[in-house]
Amino acid sequence: MALTHSCSYATEMNLTFSSLLRRRFLVSQYHRFYSIKPTSKICPAIQNPYKNPSFVVTKTREFGVSRSVQVDLFVTSDDEEEMGDGFFEAIEELERMAREPSDILEEMNERLSARELQLVLVYFSQEGRDSWCALEVFEWLKKENRVDKETMELMVTLMCSWVNKLIEGEHDVGDVINLLVDMDCVGLKPSFSMIEKVISLYWEMGKKERAVSFVKEVLKRGIAYAGNDGDGQKGGPTGYLAWKMTVEGNYRDAIKLVIDIRESGLKPEVYSYLIAMTAVVKELSEFAKALRQLKGFARSGLIAQLDVENVVLIEKYQSDLLADGVCLSTWAIQEGSSSLYGVVYERLLAMYICTGRGLDAERQLWEMKLVGKEADGDLYDIVLAICASQKETTAIARLLTRTEITSTLRKKKTLSWLLRGYVKGGHFEDAAEVLIKMLDLGLRPEYLDRVAVLQGLRKGLQQSGNVESYLRLCKRLSDASLTGPFLLYLHIKNFNLWIIKML
Repeated sequence: MALTHSCSYATEMNLTFSSLLRRRFLVSQYHRFYSIKPTSKICPAIQNPYKNPSFVVTKTREFGVSRSVQVDLFVTSDDEEEMGDGFFEAIEELERMAREPSDILEEMNERLSARELQLVLVYFSQEGRDSWCALEVFEWLKKENRVDKETMELMVTLMCSWVNKLIEGEHDVGDVINLLVDMDCVGLKPSFSMIEKVISLYWEMGKKERAVSFVKEVLKRGIAYAGNDGDGQKGGPTGYLAWKMTVEGNYRDAIKLVIDIRESGLKPEVYSYLIAMTAVVKELSEFAKALRQLKGFARSGLIAQLDVENVVLIEKYQSDLLADGVCLSTWAIQEGSSSLYGVVYERLLAMYICTGRGLDAERQLWEMKLVGKEADGDLYDIVLAICASQKETTAIARLLTRTEITSTLRKKKTLSWLLRGYVKGGHFEDAAEVLIKMLDLGLRPEYLDRVAVLQGLRKGLQQSGNVESYLRLCKRLSDASLTGPFLLYLHIKNFNLWIIKML
């Protein structure tokens, strides 16, 4: 928004020339011939094609020889204030470069209005002019406390135009860096980060490798970065570029960027570690989703079952991603403040949930609690289900202590997650015990949960022959009017005897 507004103002400044009185100006001996016009390169999207240009500039140069020429300036105006002679004299003196710009401006200070000084900036910002001179003029204005909001917006727009030309012109990254350093030296402080602006320009032009090189060069030179991530933590170029990659779904690139920069001896901002950890979570989540679809295709017979080699590769990919996430979390804790610990543990929790690491996920829940960042109740339930699928008895007992002080609705939800975790892990007798516990507490288990447990127990009868859990559950469901009559078929092999009993 700030840049768009500045572009509008810069265009207005260019068109201001057409509001001046018609006059002629004779350039002195040995001065180069320039014709001046409001360049559309400052903001081509806003330039009005129906307005007449205020100056017409054609630059001619003779190597080794300078000659006296006359320049005609045709400008029109209705009732606007006439431009003073001081403006043209200032342009001529600055073009000569015989003296320091600050000395020239100091001498002509009282003869130049604020608008004329802005026009001097516009003049030297044009292609073919000396951008260094514009920076010098701005620096003098800054020292004289003559930089108002309009002048700042104008100069920021001109600088953005220069940066854009350097990037479009395939200039070396170092040239762009030098320009940013010069901007900082003269006290040009835009309301947005110019470093982020440069990264965005590289990215939008498809020059992603140059964006990475630019970020590394910024870190090498230690260029100051103004930014805030909203939590009081300073942002930076690494995190911003990693965020750009993450938004486009290039999760692996974002992770690799931060790790490579850190391992190359540079020091990315702490914020970048959190962005990279988010990318790890998203990559693990997308990978888990794709894996579930793959297993679904295999179960339906559309593809062959995964062989041992592929299973090993899948596990290795997940383990490598998780190792990257743990490495990033270690750096974030080492280099960041204690206020970040909760966010770091939260990211780790998400990683362990995506990879089905129940005990590790449970540990992160307690780590978050210790630093004062309480996890959502649903996260506790998800971790409980993972631990149940792996039959981590001790962890399950710890996680269930929360249900003692929760509401009836919350208690039912937690026990349902526990039941489904047991079902997923194939622990149907444990799932049956959870169903009975829910009935004892006056909770009504969901229909699909009841069916899943009964079907699992029924399949197990053929293998174990243990019918006690099945009969007990059937009786409790019948007493609660949650099932109809059962027919139980019992076969005694020794006597080849079938017993049918109504439940």
